[in-house]
Amino acid sequence: MQAAVEHAVSSMRSRYDEPITTHDLAAEVFVSPFHFSRVFSSTIGVTPGRFLTAVRLFEAKRRLLTTDETVADIVCSVGYSSVGTFTSRFTRAVGLTPGQYRDPAVEAGLLAVSTDYSRVPSAEVLEHAAGEGPGAASVSVGVEGAEDADRVAVGVFDGSVPQAAPVALATVTPGEQGAVLEGLPAGEWTVLAVAAAPDASVAGVATAALEVRPHEDVVPPVDMTLAEPAPTDAPIAVSLLDPAEGLPGPSPAAGAVRHLRAVA
Repeated sequence: MQAAVEHAVSSMRSRYDEPITTHDLAAEVFVSPFHFSRVFSSTIGVTPGRFLTAVRLFEAKRRLLTTDETVADIVCSVGYSSVGTFTSRFTRAVGLTPGQYRDPAVEAGLLAVSTDYSRVPSAEVLEHAAGEGPGAASVSVGVEGAEDADRVAVGVFDGSVPQAAPVALATVTPGEQGAVLEGLPAGEWTVLAVAAAPDASVAGVATAALEVRPHEDVVPPVDMTLAEPAPTDAPIAVSLLDPAEGLPGPSPAAGAVRHLRAVA
């Protein structure tokens, strides 16, 4: 069934603007919807519906940051028919409205992982964004394959396909084998490690599941091995910077006005 799953992923990546259903995808590979969903989920790690949503949100984020298209045009181009529905889902998943997502700080802090568009923020941004979460636990994360990377970021995110900023972030010091993440709240999280090439593209990525139990101070270590992003990996785009805090560096002069692109 690997070929069937790869075919379904290819269809979602190329036809995300269409009203695709699980039944449609299952019919394309000649299996029942139930069997298709079960095999897809066990192979990819998320359901077909969540994978398609990840593809659509990734493309919406990319267009919000790299084009002057209106939100209404972007909504139609990524497979949604209602601006209101899209805005509600986007805001709930990302923590920002589509208009807020066009803030320059969001673009500067963008961490994008996909086979066709990838980007790691600058070392200055990573240093500025790194910090503890609101909890009490800590975890040591070992990262293999980072020796030749320009920089490596390790974050703890909500959800198997992160959409919003991490609850905690650290960078791997050159010459070190990992990082320590502190301030983790209780819950089930995803650890994401991303290594950057000199041109700021993604050179390697790794993910791992992490559970922090209530009143737990130290979580068992997590070991990860970086690998090149695969076409079957759900695309990820998160910003490590909070628009409310602005860009790293000196604060704007008093009275300065920040101009954002207009949105519908």
